[in-house]
Amino acid sequence: MAKKKLKNISEIRRFFHRNEAPIYFISATNFNLLGLDEWVRNFKYVNYLDCYDGKHPNVFCPTELPHPEFQSIEDINNYLLQHKEVTDWVKDRGSKPKFVFLMFDQETEKLAKELGAEVWFPKAKLRTRVDNKIETVRIGNKAGVPSVPNILSEVKDYKHLTKLAKEGGVGDDLVLQSAFGDSGHTTFFIKSEADFRRHEHEIVGCGEIKIMKRIKCRGSAIEACSTKQGTIVGPLMTELVGFPELTPYRGGWCGNEIFATAFPPKVRQKARKLTFDFGEQLRKEGYRGYFELDFLIEQKSGEIYLGELNPRITGASSMTNHAAFAHADAPLFLFHLLEFSGQPFELDIEELNARWADPNMIDSWSQMVIKHTEDSVDILTHAPETGIYRMLPDGRVVFDRFDYHRRAVESEQEAFFLRILKPGDYRYEGADLGILVTRGRSMTNSFKLTERSKKWIAGIKSAFAARPLPSAVPGDHAFKIL
Repeated sequence: MAKKKLKNISEIRRFFHRNEAPIYFISATNFNLLGLDEWVRNFKYVNYLDCYDGKHPNVFCPTELPHPEFQSIEDINNYLLQHKEVTDWVKDRGSKPKFVFLMFDQETEKLAKELGAEVWFPKAKLRTRVDNKIETVRIGNKAGVPSVPNILSEVKDYKHLTKLAKEGGVGDDLVLQSAFGDSGHTTFFIKSEADFRRHEHEIVGCGEIKIMKRIKCRGSAIEACSTKQGTIVGPLMTELVGFPELTPYRGGWCGNEIFATAFPPKVRQKARKLTFDFGEQLRKEGYRGYFELDFLIEQKSGEIYLGELNPRITGASSMTNHAAFAHADAPLFLFHLLEFSGQPFELDIEELNARWADPNMIDSWSQMVIKHTEDSVDILTHAPETGIYRMLPDGRVVFDRFDYHRRAVESEQEAFFLRILKPGDYRYEGADLGILVTRGRSMTNSFKLTERSKKWIAGIKSAFAARPLPSAVPGDHAFKIL
C-alpha cells in the first residue's frame, strides 16, 4: 500500500505524533536535541553523561564500564553502541531502530549495521568531505556564497606564508584555519613571525591551509535542512566567541543568542538567501538533511562572508529547535527526520521560509557554554544540579527547582542550567562545566557580555567545588562534546 503524501505542517506534526519507529539520539548528552522527544513519539536519548541524575524519562545512560580514553565524541558513540546494556535495551524495544548522532564515523556506521539499525544522516565519508574547511570554500564558490578573501595552500614556513599572502593580496594580518577543528582549536591569528612560531607545528605539514585576510567582524550562525523539496532555513543567530569568562580558547565558540533584530533586515535577508543557495549546492554534492553555516559579518561594510559549514546538528541546534517558529510550526530537525523517513511529503518551501523570516516568529533567548577557563586540574567534589536557577536581587545565584524543560524559565531572573561535569570528574582547562540558557540577551549591542550575564556565569561557577589533584593526571580531553 502506497504511503499517503503529507501536504502540510499539520499532517507532518500528526505523523510524528503517531510515529511507531524507535528513533535514538546517541551522543555524550542530549543537549543538541533537547526537547525533541516531546515532538516525536518513540524518540529516546542514549547518552554517556547523565546530566539529570536519572530524572529524565527519555534518557538512557548505561553503567560505565572500563574503556580506552576517549579522544573524540565518535569514540564515545562507538563505546555506547558496543555496551551490552545499550544493545540489549535497543533490541528489547523491538522494531528496526533509527539512529541519529552529533558525530559519527565509519566504525559507528558498522556498529549500527550490526544492530540492524539505520543511520538517518548522510554517510560519514560524505560528511567528512564537506566538513573540510577547504572544501567548504569550494562548495561556497560553486553556490555563489563568498568567503573572506583567502588563499588555499600548504604552508612550508613563515617566509612561504608571507609570500603567499602578498601574492594573494590578503595583507599581513592573517587568520589561518586547518581543514578540520572546532571552537577555536585550529584557528590561528598570525601577525608576526612570533605568532607563527607558536602554532608552527599545527600549520606546517598539515596539508592545505585556509589563509584569510583578517577582518573586524561579528560572528553569526544559521541552521537549515536540505530536503528533496528544497532547503528550509532557520533564523540568523548571533554567536558568543572567545569570551574569557566562558572559554580559554581565543576565537572559540561559547554560545548563541536568538532575537528578532539580531542584525539589520537586509543582513538577515541576505544571510537566509545565501544559506538557501548553499543548501541547494549541498544537494548537488549528494548531501541532504540538517546543516549549519557560520557567517562572518564585516562591521564596517556589512558584507557577509561564509565562515564554515557544520554538516550536522550543532551546539546551536537547541536554540533553533526551541524558537517561537518551531512551536508555531515544527522544529527544524523534524524536517531532517522526515527527509530520511521515506515518507512522501510536499511543502511550499518558499512560503515556509518566508513565514520563518517574519520577526514575529522569533523570541529572545540566549545560551552560554561555560568551560573551566583556568590553567589548572582538580577533581570536583560538588557540582550544581541540572534545573532552574534564580538570581536574587543582590546578584547571588541559587538553585530553585529541578526541571529538564528550558521553557520552564519564567523570566530573566531565572535560567535553565544543564550540568555536564559531575562530582568525581576531573576539572581541567577547557572542560565543559555546563550550559546556561536564559531569556533575553546575554550580550550588549556592542557584542560585550552584559553585567547580568557575568553575574550568571560567576554564580554558576561558584557552585562548583573541587579538591587538589592526586599524582595521576588526566590526558588531553580538549575535544568538543556539544
